[in-house]
Amino acid sequence: DTDRALVLLEEYCKKLRKPEEQQLKKAIRKVMGIFKSSLFQALLGSFTKKATRHGTISHPSLPAAVAYDVLGCPKD
Repeated sequence: DTDRALVLLEEYCKKLRKPEEQQLKKAIRKVMGIFKSSLFQALLGSFTKKATRHGTISHPSLPAAVAYDVLGCPKD
């Protein structure tokens, strides 16, 4: 879910303290802003409904899956 993805991204951002990491931190903050936007939420809801109906995805937690992949976190 989007909330879990935001938590993961926020935790990762807190670890980015070096000057050379600030550009990455800024980019992650932009992604977080997109995840929080009502447009993204509406599109994600529409995509999830259609994909679930057609059997293309079995789990509606797309934002969290993306965050796990980007951050290299193990999926529990």
